[in-house]
Amino acid sequence: MRATVLAPSLLAADLGRLAEQAAAVVEAGATWLHVDVMDGHFVPNLTFGPAVVRALRGATEAYLDVHLMTAAPERWVDVFADAGADGLTVHAEATPHAHRALQAIRERGVKAGLALNPLTPLAAVEAALEEIDLALVMSVDPGFGGQAYLPRSDARLRTVRDWIDARRLDCRLQVDGGIDATSAARAAAAGADVLVAGTAVFAAPGGPAAGMERLRQVLSANTRPM
Repeated sequence: MRATVLAPSLLAADLGRLAEQAAAVVEAGATWLHVDVMDGHFVPNLTFGPAVVRALRGATEAYLDVHLMTAAPERWVDVFADAGADGLTVHAEATPHAHRALQAIRERGVKAGLALNPLTPLAAVEAALEEIDLALVMSVDPGFGGQAYLPRSDARLRTVRDWIDARRLDCRLQVDGGIDATSAARAAAAGADVLVAGTAVFAAPGGPAAGMERLRQVLSANTRPM
Protein backbone atom coordinates (compact mmCIF):
# COMPACT_ATOMS: atom_id res chain seq x y z
CA MET A 1 0.00 0.00 0.00
CA ARG A 2 1.50 3.32 -1.07
CA ALA A 3 0.71 6.26 1.18
CA THR A 4 -1.71 8.78 -0.25
CA VAL A 5 -0.46 12.35 -0.01
CA LEU A 6 -2.62 15.35 0.80
CA ALA A 7 -1.03 18.49 -0.64
CA PRO A 8 -2.64 21.68 0.71
CA SER A 9 -2.76 24.38 -1.95
CA LEU A 10 -1.40 27.67 -0.68
CA LEU A 11 -3.48 29.50 -3.28
CA ALA A 12 -6.39 29.21 -0.83
CA ALA A 13 -4.41 30.34 2.23
CA ASP A 14 -4.66 33.74 3.86
CA LEU A 15 -1.82 35.36 1.93
CA GLY A 16 -1.28 37.95 4.63
CA ARG A 17 -0.36 35.06 6.94
CA LEU A 18 1.21 32.73 4.40
CA ALA A 19 4.12 31.48 6.51
CA GLU A 20 1.82 30.95 9.49
CA GLN A 21 -0.76 29.07 7.41
CA ALA A 22 1.91 26.90 5.80
CA ALA A 23 3.29 26.06 9.23
CA ALA A 24 -0.22 25.24 10.48
CA VAL A 25 -0.87 22.59 7.82
CA VAL A 26 2.60 21.10 8.25
CA GLU A 27 1.98 20.88 11.99
CA ALA A 28 -1.33 19.19 11.15
CA GLY A 29 0.53 16.51 9.19
CA ALA A 30 1.05 17.84 5.66
CA THR A 31 4.31 16.64 4.13
CA TRP A 32 3.71 18.41 0.79
CA LEU A 33 2.80 22.04 0.06
CA HIS A 34 1.33 22.83 -3.37
CA VAL A 35 2.45 26.15 -4.83
CA ASP A 36 0.51 27.43 -7.85
CA VAL A 37 2.52 29.70 -10.14
CA MET A 38 0.29 31.62 -12.57
CA ASP A 39 1.56 34.13 -15.12
CA GLY A 40 -1.56 35.89 -16.42
CA HIS A 41 -0.91 34.44 -19.90
CA PHE A 42 -1.35 30.67 -19.80
CA VAL A 43 -4.05 31.20 -17.16
CA PRO A 44 -5.98 34.42 -16.41
CA ASN A 45 -4.51 35.04 -12.98
CA LEU A 46 -1.26 36.07 -11.28
CA THR A 47 0.05 34.34 -8.18
CA PHE A 48 3.31 33.25 -6.62
CA GLY A 49 6.82 33.81 -7.93
CA PRO A 50 10.23 32.39 -7.04
CA ALA A 51 10.63 34.75 -4.07
CA VAL A 52 7.66 33.07 -2.35
CA VAL A 53 9.12 29.62 -3.01
CA ARG A 54 12.47 30.78 -1.62
CA ALA A 55 10.78 32.12 1.51
CA LEU A 56 8.86 28.89 2.00
CA ARG A 57 12.03 26.85 1.51
CA GLY A 58 13.64 28.81 4.33
CA ALA A 59 10.66 28.23 6.58
CA THR A 60 9.79 24.55 6.06
CA GLU A 61 11.22 21.14 5.23
CA ALA A 62 7.95 20.09 3.56
CA TYR A 63 8.10 18.96 -0.08
CA LEU A 64 7.47 22.05 -2.23
CA ASP A 65 5.29 20.91 -5.12
CA VAL A 66 5.49 23.79 -7.60
CA HIS A 67 2.86 23.81 -10.35
CA LEU A 68 3.94 26.02 -13.25
CA MET A 69 0.78 27.32 -14.93
CA THR A 70 2.88 29.50 -17.21
CA ALA A 71 3.52 29.92 -20.89
CA ALA A 72 6.91 28.56 -21.99
CA PRO A 73 7.56 26.93 -18.60
CA GLU A 74 11.03 25.83 -19.68
CA ARG A 75 12.11 29.46 -19.09
CA TRP A 76 11.29 29.11 -15.39
CA VAL A 77 12.92 25.80 -14.53
CA ASP A 78 16.23 27.17 -13.30
CA VAL A 79 14.81 30.06 -11.30
CA PHE A 80 12.36 27.86 -9.38
CA ALA A 81 14.91 25.09 -8.91
CA ASP A 82 17.29 27.69 -7.49
CA ALA A 83 14.51 28.93 -5.19
CA GLY A 84 14.17 25.48 -3.63
CA ALA A 85 11.36 23.64 -5.41
CA ASP A 86 11.38 19.88 -4.81
CA GLY A 87 9.07 19.18 -7.72
CA LEU A 88 8.18 21.18 -10.83
CA THR A 89 5.11 20.36 -12.91
CA VAL A 90 4.60 21.85 -16.37
CA HIS A 91 1.54 21.79 -18.61
CA ALA A 92 1.58 19.87 -21.86
CA GLU A 93 -0.56 22.64 -23.39
CA ALA A 94 1.82 25.44 -22.36
CA THR A 95 4.75 24.67 -24.65
CA PRO A 96 5.61 22.80 -27.84
CA HIS A 97 8.77 21.75 -26.00
CA ALA A 98 7.34 19.82 -23.04
CA HIS A 99 9.95 17.08 -23.44
CA ARG A 100 12.74 19.66 -23.27
CA ALA A 101 11.20 21.21 -20.16
CA LEU A 102 10.95 17.83 -18.42
CA GLN A 103 14.56 17.05 -19.28
CA ALA A 104 15.67 20.41 -17.89
CA ILE A 105 13.82 19.75 -14.63
CA ARG A 106 15.40 16.35 -14.14
CA GLU A 107 18.85 17.68 -14.98
CA ARG A 108 18.45 20.01 -12.00
CA GLY A 109 17.76 17.05 -9.71
CA VAL A 110 14.14 18.13 -9.24
CA LYS A 111 11.15 15.80 -9.58
CA ALA A 112 9.41 16.33 -12.94
CA GLY A 113 5.66 16.44 -13.43
CA LEU A 114 3.40 16.80 -16.47
CA ALA A 115 -0.10 18.28 -16.16
CA LEU A 116 -3.11 18.01 -18.46
CA ASN A 117 -6.17 20.25 -18.62
CA PRO A 118 -9.62 18.60 -18.54
CA LEU A 119 -10.12 18.36 -22.33
CA THR A 120 -6.53 17.55 -23.29
CA PRO A 121 -6.25 13.98 -24.63
CA LEU A 122 -4.56 11.64 -22.17
CA ALA A 123 -2.19 10.43 -24.87
CA ALA A 124 -0.02 13.45 -24.06
CA VAL A 125 0.80 12.05 -20.63
CA GLU A 126 0.88 8.42 -21.73
CA ALA A 127 3.82 9.17 -24.03
CA ALA A 128 5.74 10.77 -21.16
CA LEU A 129 5.09 8.34 -18.31
CA GLU A 130 8.56 6.78 -18.35
CA GLU A 131 10.11 10.25 -18.11
CA ILE A 132 8.12 11.83 -15.29
CA ASP A 133 7.77 11.44 -11.54
CA LEU A 134 4.25 12.82 -11.37
CA ALA A 135 1.25 12.91 -13.72
CA LEU A 136 -1.25 15.64 -12.88
CA VAL A 137 -4.84 15.29 -14.06
CA MET A 138 -6.57 18.65 -13.69
CA SER A 139 -10.12 18.23 -12.45
CA VAL A 140 -11.01 21.87 -13.18
CA ASP A 141 -9.85 24.38 -15.76
CA PRO A 142 -6.73 25.93 -14.20
CA GLY A 143 -6.47 29.52 -13.07
CA PHE A 144 -8.71 29.98 -10.04
CA GLY A 145 -9.43 28.21 -6.77
CA GLY A 146 -12.86 27.27 -5.49
CA GLN A 147 -14.15 25.54 -8.65
CA ALA A 148 -16.26 22.38 -8.63
CA TYR A 149 -14.70 18.99 -9.42
CA LEU A 150 -15.49 17.81 -12.95
CA PRO A 151 -17.06 14.31 -12.79
CA ARG A 152 -15.33 13.21 -16.02
CA SER A 153 -12.07 13.34 -14.04
CA ASP A 154 -12.82 9.95 -12.45
CA ALA A 155 -12.48 8.07 -15.74
CA ARG A 156 -9.36 10.03 -16.70
CA LEU A 157 -7.71 9.17 -13.40
CA ARG A 158 -8.58 5.49 -13.76
CA THR A 159 -7.05 5.38 -17.23
CA VAL A 160 -3.77 6.97 -16.16
CA ARG A 161 -3.62 4.81 -13.03
CA ASP A 162 -4.03 1.69 -15.17
CA TRP A 163 -1.16 2.79 -17.42
CA ILE A 164 1.12 3.48 -14.45
CA ASP A 165 0.32 0.18 -12.78
CA ALA A 166 0.61 -1.87 -15.98
CA ARG A 167 4.12 -0.50 -16.56
CA ARG A 168 5.08 -0.74 -12.87
CA LEU A 169 6.29 2.83 -12.88
CA ASP A 170 7.38 4.87 -9.88
CA CYS A 171 5.12 7.74 -10.90
CA ARG A 172 2.70 9.58 -8.67
CA LEU A 173 -0.81 10.36 -9.94
CA GLN A 174 -1.99 13.77 -8.77
CA VAL A 175 -5.40 15.40 -9.03
CA ASP A 176 -5.97 19.14 -8.63
CA GLY A 177 -9.22 21.08 -8.60
CA GLY A 178 -12.40 21.02 -6.54
CA ILE A 179 -11.11 18.49 -4.02
CA ASP A 180 -13.32 18.30 -0.94
CA ALA A 181 -14.57 15.51 1.32
CA THR A 182 -16.82 14.13 -1.43
CA SER A 183 -14.59 14.46 -4.48
CA ALA A 184 -11.51 13.33 -2.54
CA ALA A 185 -13.16 9.96 -2.02
CA ARG A 186 -13.97 9.69 -5.72
CA ALA A 187 -10.49 10.70 -6.83
CA ALA A 188 -8.76 8.33 -4.42
CA ALA A 189 -11.01 5.47 -5.50
CA ALA A 190 -10.12 6.26 -9.13
CA GLY A 191 -6.41 5.95 -8.34
CA ALA A 192 -5.08 9.39 -7.42
CA ASP A 193 -2.36 9.16 -4.76
CA VAL A 194 -1.62 12.89 -4.43
CA LEU A 195 -4.63 15.13 -3.84
CA VAL A 196 -4.32 18.90 -3.99
CA ALA A 197 -6.87 20.65 -1.78
CA GLY A 198 -7.17 24.36 -1.13
CA THR A 199 -10.53 25.68 0.03
CA ALA A 200 -11.38 22.39 1.76
CA VAL A 201 -8.31 22.88 3.96
CA PHE A 202 -7.85 26.59 4.47
CA ALA A 203 -11.54 27.60 4.56
CA ALA A 204 -12.68 24.61 6.61
CA PRO A 205 -14.82 25.21 9.69
CA GLY A 206 -12.43 24.92 12.59
CA GLY A 207 -9.44 25.99 10.53
CA PRO A 208 -6.79 24.25 8.41
CA ALA A 209 -6.05 21.49 10.94
CA ALA A 210 -9.72 20.50 10.98
CA GLY A 211 -9.84 20.55 7.19
CA MET A 212 -6.77 18.33 7.01
CA GLU A 213 -8.26 15.86 9.48
CA ARG A 214 -11.55 15.61 7.59
CA LEU A 215 -9.76 14.86 4.32
CA ARG A 216 -7.41 12.39 6.02
CA GLN A 217 -10.42 10.46 7.27
CA VAL A 218 -11.80 10.29 3.74
CA LEU A 219 -8.47 9.21 2.26
CA SER A 220 -7.81 6.54 4.89
CA ALA A 221 -11.08 4.91 3.87
CA ASN A 222 -10.38 5.14 0.13
CA THR A 223 -6.67 4.48 -0.38
CA ARG A 224 -6.31 1.69 -2.92
CA PRO A 225 -3.61 -0.99 -3.01
CA MET A 226 -0.61 -0.02 -5.16
